[in-house]
Amino acid sequence: MKTLTFTETIEASAAKVWFTLWNDHSYREWTGAFYPGSYTISDWQLGSSIQFVGPNGDGIDSIITEMIPNEKMVFTHQGTLKNFTPVENDPESMMWKGATESYMLTETNGVTTLTVKLDSADEFIDNFSEAFPKSLTIVKQRAENFAITIETTINAPVEKVWNYWSDPERIKQWNNPSPDWHTPRAENDLRVGGSFLSRMEAKDGSFGFDFNGIYSTVDKNQKIEYAMPDGRKVSVIFTTIGDTTKITETFDPESENSYDMQYGGWMAILQSFKSYTETN
Repeated sequence: MKTLTFTETIEASAAKVWFTLWNDHSYREWTGAFYPGSYTISDWQLGSSIQFVGPNGDGIDSIITEMIPNEKMVFTHQGTLKNFTPVENDPESMMWKGATESYMLTETNGVTTLTVKLDSADEFIDNFSEAFPKSLTIVKQRAENFAITIETTINAPVEKVWNYWSDPERIKQWNNPSPDWHTPRAENDLRVGGSFLSRMEAKDGSFGFDFNGIYSTVDKNQKIEYAMPDGRKVSVIFTTIGDTTKITETFDPESENSYDMQYGGWMAILQSFKSYTETN
């Protein structure tokens, strides 16, 4: 094994770079430079297993051996995977055992230096040397133009999905991240220049807020764009895939809560929409 080192300077905070590296959506994008469709299977806890897999289930079986959020991530490889199953006592699998792959982030005045070091057998050096600079360029572009993207595929035609997304009475039924929240009031003037408002409240009355904005783009069954009062922008794209509809929602994050928390909250609402639409 030889140790390869790759470095990228990114004009973004370490928190943005970290999220870009390990969020499922953006991870799939930058690792596409190696193998399109690759992703991870893990609970992302220190000491946990992590599998780096392609669409066919082949890949690398590893352990998260170091993790300091926004600073450092280290994987120690255990061997190869075949159809999602670790391969035992295979020469190639044994070759990877104990090899490490580390990502170190150092932020200075809002600029982050990302350094990647990995152990590689000679036969993979050319591939890594070609693919890693491409992948880190994608990380740089995503982090410097930072937004959070969530998506899901709904087993319903786009006409129904669009209607349930925009009808105020429907919105009141699905617009909540968990059963202890609800939306008692919703208004929606779905046109360019029109506004919307959803009053979201904890059911115990302990907290509530208005979620509102003004539409800048309305392409029926295709795309919605709007801006919130603080200027943050949101894009929602509806894509027909056979008899299903894929929703891709991209939003500018706020600064009070972590990116992971925001991703989880918005994703929970999107999953609530999926469940309601598919069962009603």
